[in-house]
Amino acid sequence: MSNIIFFLLLITSLIFPSISGECTSNTGFRTSLKRIDSLSTFTKQELISRAVQRSNERAQRLFSTSKVTTNSSNPVASVKILVRPSQGEYLMDLAIGTPPRPYSAIFDTGSDLIWTQCSPCVLCVDQPTPFFDPLASRTFSRLNCSATLCQALDYPLCYQNVCVYIYSYSDGANTAGVIANETFTFGTNKNNVTVKNIAFGCGNLNEGYLYNGSGMVGLGRGPLSLVNQLGPRKFAYCLTYFYTYTGSPLLFGSMVNQSSTSITGPFQSTPFIINSALPSLYYVGLIDITVGKTRLYIPASAFALNSDGTGGTIIDSGSSITFLYIDAYNLVQQAFQTQVNLTMVSNTNYGLDICFPWPPAPNKNIQIPSLTLHFDGANMTLPQLNYMLFDQVTSLYCVAIAPSYDGTIIGNYQQQNLYVIYDLENDRLSFAPARCDLM
Repeated sequence: MSNIIFFLLLITSLIFPSISGECTSNTGFRTSLKRIDSLSTFTKQELISRAVQRSNERAQRLFSTSKVTTNSSNPVASVKILVRPSQGEYLMDLAIGTPPRPYSAIFDTGSDLIWTQCSPCVLCVDQPTPFFDPLASRTFSRLNCSATLCQALDYPLCYQNVCVYIYSYSDGANTAGVIANETFTFGTNKNNVTVKNIAFGCGNLNEGYLYNGSGMVGLGRGPLSLVNQLGPRKFAYCLTYFYTYTGSPLLFGSMVNQSSTSITGPFQSTPFIINSALPSLYYVGLIDITVGKTRLYIPASAFALNSDGTGGTIIDSGSSITFLYIDAYNLVQQAFQTQVNLTMVSNTNYGLDICFPWPPAPNKNIQIPSLTLHFDGANMTLPQLNYMLFDQVTSLYCVAIAPSYDGTIIGNYQQQNLYVIYDLENDRLSFAPARCDLM
């Protein structure tokens, strides 16, 4: 692999200049997110089954802090790679280069790097659009090794003053190539915004699966992420109902505000928590959970962020269902079992354990209890559509929460019709109920 990378660099070093400039944008724009299966013909049953399966795979890897180290005198082979979660549930439209070439890329709050597959492509995976051709763009320039964003890589590599990257994901997916600056175009057709000098990975060696996308857009906390390359450093989304094909609003910078006729309740805020072992992820302080009228008083240890980086609570765009640490999950399961006067069963289709036969007999007055997540300084009371799933095949009504032995993840299914603001300037997460389809 290292020989291939050197070969690519020798070719590109003859074509493209290296520069050290970086984005100095201070802009805002609005675009939309679409689910990765939105153009499919899957049934509702298949859509949720696929989403739950992807969520299980992502959850298994999201808390991984493993590192891969190779021992070689070769500067490309001697690389320490932080293993990141891959996959995602939403695609974001953008355009790269001058003239702009349109792409859809996986929107991911769990990683930082923006990247797409580039020609010449030595090893690439299928994608719905042609590979990006740097030769066809007037504004493509490779980043030199002294550039700040080159040094922001976990392990920056350098060859003939060209910034080289290798980015690895925990399912075995990889991308490798050069870090370059390029002009990106965001927004809708009517309100496009062009931003110069966005640093991104131009990948000539790529493995994995892109889920109907042509790369990834990292929205994590690190300096290479899109939100940190733009200004002001904030973004927001409002996820429409899971089974609709309506796009979900995505806003950046000055377009993020807390005044909209589509917002149906007050904003609440909770501070972000830094996990030095996984600094790109958005950790928040989950304190307790209420099921129905019963506050569970879950031990603080169930949600604690441990000194070794394990545990804690992540809010995540790439997981659909929520995963609760096992001690908290057991108490939630017990509360539903106590409050719902039906036999609790497991659903093998979805892999969920808090399920009830549905609909109940006509002579039974069954109420599904409400669900509230208590954060540090904020309470997220979820409508039933945000935490219950109906399986038409098995006629089971299931709580969209699964157990975890590593930590807690708040998934995007629980974030439906919530206007969620990631404010990195003030280091806090804010949210309010909203009609996302009308925003």
